[in-house]
Amino acid sequence: MKENRLNAAFLIMEGVYNTEFTAPYDIFQHTQYREHITAMNTFTVANTLEPITTFEGLRILPDLDYTTDSIPPIDILVIPSAEGHLNTDLKDTTMLSFVKKVATSARLITSHCDGAFVLAEAGLLDGVVSTTFPSDIETYKKRYPQLTVMDSVLFVHDDKYITSAGGAKSFEAALYVCELLYGKKVAQDIAKGLVISWNLEEIPHAIIP
Repeated sequence: MKENRLNAAFLIMEGVYNTEFTAPYDIFQHTQYREHITAMNTFTVANTLEPITTFEGLRILPDLDYTTDSIPPIDILVIPSAEGHLNTDLKDTTMLSFVKKVATSARLITSHCDGAFVLAEAGLLDGVVSTTFPSDIETYKKRYPQLTVMDSVLFVHDDKYITSAGGAKSFEAALYVCELLYGKKVAQDIAKGLVISWNLEEIPHAIIP
């Protein structure tokens, strides 16, 4: 990893969904092609160095094992949705502890689709406005009745947490991060390079003061 960059870590596990992983990865990795900004190192972390199989069958080789490796300081933690995020993954205390530890020092924590369930289970969204995958909003509200949940937006930014509806709209949440960090022009240039139409004012979202 190159020095003088922001470290963007992607937490992956068995059954991770392709789009929620690759959409923000594409956006963040493309910061490396912009001049005069502090670009991002993009890398994956998992509880193994063995290949991870996504829900759709793609095999990914993790860069770092957070249970054994020395992890560099993480500026941005990305939690893509995975098949077990509504059940089995929420019982993984080692993973939840890792997320909580990273949250103490990370600049931004982003979730896509049901990745919000991981943040909520870790107790990180108490007092924070959030959202998740539209079809799972009611399940989310019932499991975490203490949370304030928005269901008519594509993403919510509250404090250091950015939670998104996921799916193909994971691109929008990631572009928002770029606009937040680097400004509108850089975000638009990254979007243009990936043939994405980007205008924050046209995206249903919420930024909590």
